[in-house]
Amino acid sequence: MSHCYLFVPGHRSDRFAKAQASQANFIIIDLEDAVAPQDKTLARNNAVEWLANPASVRHQTIVRINGWGTEYFAQDVQALRDGDCECGAIMVPKVESVQVLQEISSQLQGRSIPLIPIIESALGLLHVQSIAQAHGVERLAFGSVDFQLDTGIPSEGQALLFARSSIVIASAAAQLKAPIDGVTVQLDDASQLHQDIQYAKSLGFGAKLCIHPSQVSATLTGFQPTPQEVDWAREVCQASQEAMGHAVRLHGKLIDLPVVLRAKRILADLA
Repeated sequence: MSHCYLFVPGHRSDRFAKAQASQANFIIIDLEDAVAPQDKTLARNNAVEWLANPASVRHQTIVRINGWGTEYFAQDVQALRDGDCECGAIMVPKVESVQVLQEISSQLQGRSIPLIPIIESALGLLHVQSIAQAHGVERLAFGSVDFQLDTGIPSEGQALLFARSSIVIASAAAQLKAPIDGVTVQLDDASQLHQDIQYAKSLGFGAKLCIHPSQVSATLTGFQPTPQEVDWAREVCQASQEAMGHAVRLHGKLIDLPVVLRAKRILADLA
């Protein structure tokens, strides 16, 4: 299971190999927020060159393109379509309708590249169910910082509970992978990162966006099942096996099929 997605600025090609070596499940070459207008072409060319480089792990590299409506959008999609650059996915910022994703699929002209839409606005959240069910979508991501800016919500945590839960539910209804939570901007606060990971995990998120290699290890560990969860899951599976699939009592609790399936999911996430 992929739990950690690490951003690297597209105009800093000297950082690509370091990001790949960080043990993040995916690196995201960012052509959008981290890149100034005068560096957009450089960033795009760097991404294509990296994806054509035999030293790159293409299927573990994602490209975040510029948003629909910008002058860079079509050029970004065209570069990924025409270049020798099979990538793991295209991350699409500020998605507010299915039309954006349909436009990308049309421009790709039959090339099958998974899409990861980022929900970053009130309008995007209102349309999250249809976005999640759009053709080619592999997983949703939550752009919490931009969402706060768009909605005028100044705080994190409980203030964004509705948004996060809506994204999780839409993902589950569309049978997508558990969504990717937003970034933790405090780079030097390990306790805040841990708290953010545990909160996201408790709501049903399965991964996190990271903005610095120092956040990778804690993110990978934080989204793994805890030893207590693993022990519980193994007990449940063993009890179910001994009961030959019938409901059984374990530590005073009823163990039936949904509980067994949850236990099996925990053990599968260890792989």
